[in-house]
Amino acid sequence: MSYIDGFILAVPTANKQTFTEHADRANRFFMDQGALRVRECWGDDVRDGKQTDFRKAVQARDDETVVFSWVEWPDKATRDACGAKMEEASKSDERINPEKNPMPFDGMRMIYGGFSPVVELDA
Repeated sequence: MSYIDGFILAVPTANKQTFTEHADRANRFFMDQGALRVRECWGDDVRDGKQTDFRKAVQARDDETVVFSWVEWPDKATRDACGAKMEEASKSDERINPEKNPMPFDGMRMIYGGFSPVVELDA
């Protein structure tokens, strides 16, 4: 079974195009390292919850949009190998170099983690 990295973040709504370009560049690095699929999803129906919700989780402000993203890997070993390469590659690969491709959002409020699927259904 595959392995999934999941992300939730708040992006200034005015930075949608900048974010899209940043994500496209960075995600091409992941694809080159063996990722099977990447999805960046711009929130358009993210409702407020009574106790918690996506917006509260990333402390989204009124001028920010919640983004839900994931990277699908063939397995955890491929994902871990990419992670090990990232620090060194960030010095020479401008797609993931923070000076050449800066994050257009507050990375301190990003939530992310790795997940092992327990159910997979395809059409």
